[in-house]
Amino acid sequence: MYLWVKAIHLMAVVTWFAALFYLPRLYVYHAMARDSDERESVENFKIMERKLYRGIMTPSMIAVIVLGLVLLALSPQWLSQGWMHAKLFFVVLLIAYHHVCLIYLKQFAEERCTKRHVFFRWFNELPVLALIAIMIFAVVKPF
Repeated sequence: MYLWVKAIHLMAVVTWFAALFYLPRLYVYHAMARDSDERESVENFKIMERKLYRGIMTPSMIAVIVLGLVLLALSPQWLSQGWMHAKLFFVVLLIAYHHVCLIYLKQFAEERCTKRHVFFRWFNELPVLALIAIMIFAVVKPF
């Protein structure tokens, strides 16, 4: 059973990260369209962002958390290892990032977001750093 849960957990992780990479990229293009006054594009971005966040990103995050907790219940000894503490720290940061994405989603939907596309280009890089850290902790287990 453990390997099945782990496989499904990893599928959810891949899906969540795909959305974490793509939604801020949509914000880049949304901000560019807003600044160019491309009204039709702006409305399309609002729809795409909402559907991605609610239909893929959030369900994936929930699956990652639930399945991760199941894995920890099946292997409770991991909770005493430093690499797991470090990995979980970055997972918590990703959950916070996920919710910050919601803040920007609402701001764009209400046309209150004042951030420029350059900000979102940098914002888009944060999940990459978390992915690198999480993968090193989970695979290499340096401590």
